[in-house]
Amino acid sequence: MPAFVMTLYPWIKALHVISVISWMAGMFYLPRLYVYHAERAAVGSELDATFQVMEQKLLKVIMTPAMIATWIFGLILIGMGMFDWGQAWSWIKLAAVIGMTGMHGWLAARRKDFAAGANTRSGRTYRLMNEVPTVLMFVIVFMVIVRPF
Repeated sequence: MPAFVMTLYPWIKALHVISVISWMAGMFYLPRLYVYHAERAAVGSELDATFQVMEQKLLKVIMTPAMIATWIFGLILIGMGMFDWGQAWSWIKLAAVIGMTGMHGWLAARRKDFAAGANTRSGRTYRLMNEVPTVLMFVIVFMVIVRPF
């Protein structure tokens, strides 16, 4: 890797961390909005419309761009050789990131359900799903920082 490219490493890593933090903030907050939306807002009500605007903006303006940036900067770091494909931690982290991306997709699909007035899930379901990003975050951070495998 040319020295010039390596001088960009701290900048790419910082942008990766910033985008991860932004993505995770939304991943923690959106399911909580769904809890309140499912439990407190009748379809077609003013509160329903308010939740829909909040959910759409969170997903489209913050979460999805942050997820895309996370992937772009992560792939750049991989391209710079900052990932050890010979170690199990790398594969576990990658699987957890793919899982997080899948969770993002599930949340986006639930937003469409709310927008169509067709949500069939309870607040309890969203409370349980709110824990998935937390568990995945623990796995990702432990794999990167501790590298137990």
